[in-house]
Amino acid sequence: MNKVELFRSLHQRRLPGDPLVLPGPWDVVSARVFVDAGFPALATPSAGVAASLGYEDGATPVDEMFAAVGRIAGAVDVPVSADIEGGYGLAPKELVERLLEAGAVGCNLEDSHGGVLKEPRRHADWLAEVRSVAADSLFVNARVDIFEYGDGDPEQAIERAALYVAAGADCVYPIGAPADVLPLLRSGVQGPVNMFARLDGKGPSPTELGELGATRVTFGPGLQRWAALALEGMAGELRRR
Repeated sequence: MNKVELFRSLHQRRLPGDPLVLPGPWDVVSARVFVDAGFPALATPSAGVAASLGYEDGATPVDEMFAAVGRIAGAVDVPVSADIEGGYGLAPKELVERLLEAGAVGCNLEDSHGGVLKEPRRHADWLAEVRSVAADSLFVNARVDIFEYGDGDPEQAIERAALYVAAGADCVYPIGAPADVLPLLRSGVQGPVNMFARLDGKGPSPTELGELGATRVTFGPGLQRWAALALEGMAGELRRR
């Protein structure tokens, strides 16, 4: 079984309360820490990688993003999926080629640009092109941004998700969806559902999200920001010595 097959299998037959938890490494050191802790796969966050490189979220040059993903994927033995935002304007063929060259087994692809939702059918057509080029070599996680930049209507989220799954997406990611609408989303979405988990204790735990219907759980740049807070505390202690 190759890495993409392994990654795809990790999404299958998940029991309630046991979602696939994917930490988000922002560099090689963090990736190795997560692998040493026993996580079977990783998913890079674009905002976390951007911060590690000195950029605002969404401002990382495309070459630097793929280089960072390549360093992370090349440093660990587990599958690595990459958050590549909206695809950086690349044609599907080049996008897929660059992901595979970087060693990624999957990707996140957003259905918004600059805080504005894309027309869902046009975006679905673009996803279908990505799937056609990639065939089975990539696991495509289609982000649904209706809760981030739309009116938060769960039915519209389900409609978008259905279009993206029909276009070949392996998983959908209704980022920002409230936990209480997850059962409704789960009932209306075919295939795996990715949910975002907070690390400040103000939201459901990964286990609780799994019980509500999440197939997999990611944290965006949360772990990178958590690590920065820990480092801030250590820096303060160092100053006092």
